[in-house]
Amino acid sequence: MKKLLATLIAGLFATSVYAQNTTTMPANAPMGSTSADMKAQDKMDKANQKEAKEVAKADDKINKAESKASEKKSKAQAKHDKKVADANEKVAKADADDKTKASAKAEEKIAKADMKEQKTDIAADEKAQKKVVAANADKAKAHAKSTEKKAEAVADAHKADAK
Repeated sequence: MKKLLATLIAGLFATSVYAQNTTTMPANAPMGSTSADMKAQDKMDKANQKEAKEVAKADDKINKAESKASEKKSKAQAKHDKKVADANEKVAKADADDKTKASAKAEEKIAKADMKEQKTDIAADEKAQKKVVAANADKAKAHAKSTEKKAEAVADAHKADAK
């Protein structure tokens, strides 16, 4: 019984040691000290850096587009509020006889101001979304290019190791 237990424990120990020693190297990350592996790692690092720069540029474009749209919207809102205030002021200043006529004109001016503000908001959002889509496409292209460069670096390293 002691021998069986000792054998089972030794087998368990051996498999745990074997499991720790078998590490698989990912296909896209060359590890080693050969010059080909070092060159591949350098190329991969450069590709990562270039991708990060492109992503940062795209993020900057997105932020600029969104802030510009927000600025246009706030200006449109301010103009709208001014037109509404002016229309309401004219109604308040109107004589009792002209109140209904002034109120109707004010409602018309307010409706026009609402429409203009909505059009401006829509146009600003549309322009911003176009820029966001373009920036996201730039991000995707940068990622694809980076992945391609990494794959080429790994392939070059494997070719060099095969020689």
